[in-house]
Amino acid sequence: MASCRREPVAAPVVVQPYKRPPIIDFHSHLSLDGLDRIRTIMADSGIERMINLSGGSGRRGPEQWQAAQELSRLLGGKISNFAIPNWRGLGETGWGDREAAALEMAVKDYGFQGLKIPKGLGLGYADERDQLVAPDDPRLNLLWDKAGELGIPVSIHVADPRAFWWPLSEKNERWDELGVHPYWAYGPIHPQLLATFAPQVQEMVMQRPTVASWATLLQQSENLFRHHPKTTFVAVHFGNCGEDLNYVSGVLERNPNVYIDMAARVGEFGRHPPDKVRAFFVRWQDRIVFGTDIGIGSDGLMLGSNGAEEPTMKDVKPFYDAHFRYLETEQKAIAHPSPIQGRWTVDAAGLPGEVLDKLYRKNAEKLLNRQLLLAEAAGRKPASLTVPLPLADDRLPAWALSGAATPITN
Repeated sequence: MASCRREPVAAPVVVQPYKRPPIIDFHSHLSLDGLDRIRTIMADSGIERMINLSGGSGRRGPEQWQAAQELSRLLGGKISNFAIPNWRGLGETGWGDREAAALEMAVKDYGFQGLKIPKGLGLGYADERDQLVAPDDPRLNLLWDKAGELGIPVSIHVADPRAFWWPLSEKNERWDELGVHPYWAYGPIHPQLLATFAPQVQEMVMQRPTVASWATLLQQSENLFRHHPKTTFVAVHFGNCGEDLNYVSGVLERNPNVYIDMAARVGEFGRHPPDKVRAFFVRWQDRIVFGTDIGIGSDGLMLGSNGAEEPTMKDVKPFYDAHFRYLETEQKAIAHPSPIQGRWTVDAAGLPGEVLDKLYRKNAEKLLNRQLLLAEAAGRKPASLTVPLPLADDRLPAWALSGAATPITN
């Protein structure tokens, strides 16, 4: 007689939707006069803390530091400020001692929690001989050592997107951005194109300094990381090289003192296949922080970058939502957060929840924990300085090799 016993039916698997934690935006630029806007933006998009990379320098005394400190106070301590060096006098005797002392004052007296190095290092800051100073210049060593001694991270911007070195024309993939700001470009500009810009813009283009190549600047930044293993660096804008995931992965592998943020580069790394991006984030899930490069003032906004039309408050929440859509879903052919940086779509990465938790919050908390950074630094071994560094891919696109009339380069 056949058995009438029924096999137990497995309970259906219920997939819980991802619950996003209160977010730390590790890359913002804020001013005190933007207080009301900042408060609204943080509330609307679930941002619990913003890292203000524009805390200012001590160039005119402590006024900028006091304003940054006041901004944090008025927002209940939800703003963490990073100081910026005073680059005036760079290369002169005593500059390193002066800026190391200023950084210590910013941290100990004004509550600053990090150091920000703008892209002017390597692209614009000159010494007493009017020579551009490279990121790995040893005259800056006292500053890096002081940051390591204090247990604070150094968020550093080196170079710019690779296309900024390509010839400037409507064929350049960053034309929407560079066509508005041609003085941001480092590549050649044809005289006929230059003549179409306003006279003051032409003058700014003509005054551009001759800079090192994209790949050289990246190599100089890695020299810096390797020479200072006890200092924790955050290589902003996806390691300053969202175009080349393999290169950035190598930087992280070779340099345990380096983290990256993803600010204003979803459009770059998002062009890679989503499974490759997902694998990258999973592998380096403990070393990546969320950031947007949002700028907030009373009379201006920046959402990663700006073009001809300035964004308004109604554009801000969609800007954040575009980040969340890319990171949390598997949607295809979606707009990236800053279309001004390139008119293409990206396929979302669909990251696991545990990776998102670290990206949105946990890794940032670690970087703001001075005692933890000091403990990590103490355990690092000195880096080997003899292994040659591979360069990121620095090839020109085919359209730039077709030949043209003599351009101007400075």
